[in-house]
Formats: sequence, C-alpha cells, structure tokens
Amino acid sequence: MHHAGTPSPGNTATTPTRRTVLAATAGVTAALTIGQTGAHATADDARLRGIVSRMSLEEKVGQLFVSRVYGHSATAPDQADIDTNLRELGVRTAAELLARYRLGGVIYFTWARNTRTPHQIAELSNGIQQASLDLPRGLPVLISTDQEHGTVARVGRPATLFPGAMAVGAGGSRADARTLGRVAGEELRALGIRQDYSPVADVNVNPANPVIGVRSFGADPEAVAGLVAAEAAGYQGAGVAATAKHFPGHGDTEVDSHYGFPVIEHTREQWETIDAPPFRAAIRAGVDSVMTAHIMVPALDPSGDPATLSRPILTGILREELGYDGVVVTDSLGMEGVRTKYGDDRVPVLALRAGVDQLLNPPRLDVAWNAVLAAVRDGELTEERLDTSVLRVLRLKARLGLFEDPYVSARGVDRAVGTGPHLAAADRIAERTTTLLVNEGGLLPLSAREHPRLLVAGADPASPSGTTGPPTGVLAAALGELGFTATALSTGTAPSAATVERAVAAARDADAVVVATYNVTAADSQRTLVERLLATGTPVVAVAVRNPYDVAQLPGVRGYLASYSWTDVELRAAARVIAGTVAPRGKLPVPVQRADDPARVLYPVGHGLTY
Repeated sequence: MHHAGTPSPGNTATTPTRRTVLAATAGVTAALTIGQTGAHATADDARLRGIVSRMSLEEKVGQLFVSRVYGHSATAPDQADIDTNLRELGVRTAAELLARYRLGGVIYFTWARNTRTPHQIAELSNGIQQASLDLPRGLPVLISTDQEHGTVARVGRPATLFPGAMAVGAGGSRADARTLGRVAGEELRALGIRQDYSPVADVNVNPANPVIGVRSFGADPEAVAGLVAAEAAGYQGAGVAATAKHFPGHGDTEVDSHYGFPVIEHTREQWETIDAPPFRAAIRAGVDSVMTAHIMVPALDPSGDPATLSRPILTGILREELGYDGVVVTDSLGMEGVRTKYGDDRVPVLALRAGVDQLLNPPRLDVAWNAVLAAVRDGELTEERLDTSVLRVLRLKARLGLFEDPYVSARGVDRAVGTGPHLAAADRIAERTTTLLVNEGGLLPLSAREHPRLLVAGADPASPSGTTGPPTGVLAAALGELGFTATALSTGTAPSAATVERAVAAARDADAVVVATYNVTAADSQRTLVERLLATGTPVVAVAVRNPYDVAQLPGVRGYLASYSWTDVELRAAARVIAGTVAPRGKLPVPVQRADDPARVLYPVGHGLTY
C-alpha cells in the first residue's frame, strides 16, 4: 500500500533529493570504515565540517534529537495516530515532525505502531528519509530501535528473533554472539533501521535487578565483555550501529530506572573490576554508540546527578579515561530516573553539558528542543559545543553509508528478513543455550514411548513482542511435533486455588508434567502449584522461562531447565532438550543463591548438566 509522498521501497533509486545529497557529500564515506570511533581526521571530515558550517542553529539542535512518532506511515498514519501525534508532539505525521524540528533521528516502537510488517517498516523508513531529504539542506535520518532479542524486541515475526543476552551468556560462544549480531543486523538494515540500542553491557551481579536481569549476558565481567564486543562487531559488520548500554553500568540495582532513581553503591575499585570491562571491550571493538544510564553512582560522581547528566562520568571517565570518541546517546529522557531532580527543560541542556551527543525520546520534544536553543542563545551552551556533537552524529551517518544511499527496497526485505537460513541460525544458537540445572535419577530426557501424554502447565506471561506465545502453548506445540500428545493448561503467574486444583486433576491423567515457572518468589502461588503437582506422583519437569533463580524456590523438582526467556526460539529449543533430540549444553552465566540463605551459592556460574 503506497501513499502519496511515500516512495515505494522498490523505486527510490532515482529521487532527485538523493542526487543532491550525493553531490553535496560526494565521497564522504570512502575512508570511514565501520567500527572506527577514533578521530576521523580525513578529507571526508572536512566535507562533514562544511555541512555543519552551513547549518542553521535550529538545524543543529534538531540533529541532536531522536524522537518517537506514532503511525505506520510517514505521511498517512491512521487517524488515532494523527491524534496522538498532535497531542504529544504538536504535529500530525513523521514528515511534519521532521520539517518542524529537523530531527537527526527517529526511534521505532511497537506501541507507537511503527513496526507492523517488514514491508510496512521499510516503507515507513523510506518515507522518513524522503521527508527529511526533501527539506532545504535536508540530511538523512538515523533510524533506531531497541532490538535486544529475548525479552526486548520491537520488530517481531516474521523477522528472526534470537535468544536474549543471558541465554547467549549460557551458550558462552562469542561466535554465536557475532552471528546473532550479523544476522539480526542484516534484517534491521533491510528495514531501514541503522542504529540498534544493543548489546546490553551491564554485568548482572544482583539477582533482584528488576530492569536488567536476563537482558544481561551474565555476572562474570570478562565473559560479558567478550560477548558484548562480539555482538557489537556482528551488528556493525552488517552496517548497523551497535550501542553498548547502560553506561557506567546498570547491573547492580534493585530499582527500575523507568519508574525510580537507582543508586549504585559500588566503590571506584568495584566499578573498575565489575562494570567497566564490557564497556572497555566495546570501545576497543569500535562500538558506534554508547547509551547512558539514569542511575546515581556516588563513587564516580558524588553530586547526586544521574550518570546521563554527569560531566565527571560522561566526559571525565567515558571520553577522557576510556578514550571514547563515538556517539553518546541518552537512555530515554521520558524515564523517571532522569526526571526526578531536574525539570524536562533542564535535562537536555545538562545532558549536553555532561558530554552527550544524542538526546533520546524527550517526553515533550518542544520543551526540550526550545530549551537547548535557548541555552545556546543565552550562552549556557556554545554553538561550538553543539558542532562537536553534530559532527559525531554526521560521522556516524556517513560511516553507515546513509549519505550515499538512505533508502531500502522491497526486494531487499524479501532477501533478508526471516529467511530460512536466518531462522535456522537462531534455532541452532538457542539449542546451545538451554541449561539443565537438575536431573535427579535421570528423569530427563522424557521419551514419547514411556511418557506419551504430557500436561504443559504454568505461567504465561505476556509474550515478548512479535513471538507467537503463550509459553504453554508454544511448548505444547513443540512437544507435539516431537511425538508427544501434549495438552496446554495456562495457570498464570499467580494461580488461584481453583486453577491449582484443575492442574492437579489434569496431572493425574498425564504421564508427565512440564511446568513453566516465571520469577518465583517465596510467597508465590506458583510454588503451591508445583508442590501440588509433585504430590500427584506424576513426573514433573520445570522450565524457568525467565530468571534461572526459580530453581532455588522449588527444591523438590527432579528435572529443572532454564531457558532465560519465553520467546518461541528458546521454548522450542527447551522442548528439543526435554525430548532428548538435543543434549543440553548451556552453563549458568549467573550464580543461583540458596533461597533459605542468599549468602550461599546453590549453583555456581558454569553449572550445567548434560546427557
């Protein structure tokens, strides 16, 4: 479906605006290779500096912002999205947003209805590029998204979805991490998305972390560092900017910075040994961008400011000590963690003063944009300070080839997105991540001859975006394909007494039960469910579909697997391990503490059984 003003992905190669851009920036990308973040003192830099020198102050301010915008089309979104755009952004469409603010970037979200189908995403990307390039001195747009895989993904099926970071950490293979980045990067690039806010470089040393958890590769700084560098190299080899996040390290917090203001109590020495290694490795690997965290780290900056607004952290440590000269992007400025101390008008100015280049998704773009403009006019920020960041953003666009060809094609989508080889790569990687934690008496694998009738019960958390879900259904279907007769019974994350009774009755008629657990706590009715299922005498196999820590709460289970997420690819791999068509190979990337004595480790890093 093509709307007037939105080019078809297949016929954009001859747009006059692109020729104009090419003429103005000819050869700009020749010497800029992917992954280099050092000083680009090349002839091309002179050309980029020339572009900056011809920009108005308003255009410079615009280049520093990355905003959401609602709708599936740049020029003709649905009426509901037009209404939301008017309410939140003061414009009707993405095209109008670009014309008003001269934005450097746009971020896609599922909830903003940007990511319905691959061809629609490609057309939206082309429409955004066209709208920007049609403006006087128009520049290509850096389109970004949060495609971490696992529990956080904005582009869903039929695109290829991979295991999340902690699962990849359990697989332990840098080659797999690089393959994930390369394949996922090829698909994002085909959709016109050229900056991915991944990989997560946080070292998850706190089991109670509510916001990172399985989004981290694990608890061992060196292991995390190797996987972060490999995945970033994979993305960038495919022509997509990777982003190491959340600097200076969000791994040891019990507060979610979306809703509160976490404080990290690490000493400077602990920060050096635990949090810094993955960021150092990403910088050595030439990572294109680093995202800041809305956290307070008193040992690095005693002022009480969040890292996003901290000059000692972003300029003193990231730029000067770690030598990073790439693009620094804030975490979303709509999150509570950055808004608790200063108003929405001060936050973007303070972020720029701290050393940030890209201001991501301010809650009120007009307030933020005008505040930066006013700060330059009042002398609080110099125009030279803006030029430094604009140049970094343009260097990244040049390195990604956006000045040469910002458009994508329908044919490119079909060639790259959700192809057979890509889906198979995701399945193979997932098979190396499933971790067998407990297997008393050789309960696993289950045989379809000895245990033909399976009950698949348990938690059905909302499916990670773009997977089929719910978990019990996906597991039951996968086990059915492997020769079992499997019945799904969703019991939820907080099963009622009646639900438990229904599951117990069903278990008595089954040869074995597979039960999915989700973040089990001491007072959780999921515990009651599993204990009652065990009491039936029917063999019970449990799969922790998010945090591997569940196993500590359920010591009676004789067969326990960890899948680290409830995406289809990980659940199908777990089903193959349960059926024995694949041997479990994952090793815990985080320690599991005892439930009755959290100071003692029940299963250490590296624990994982096989058969």
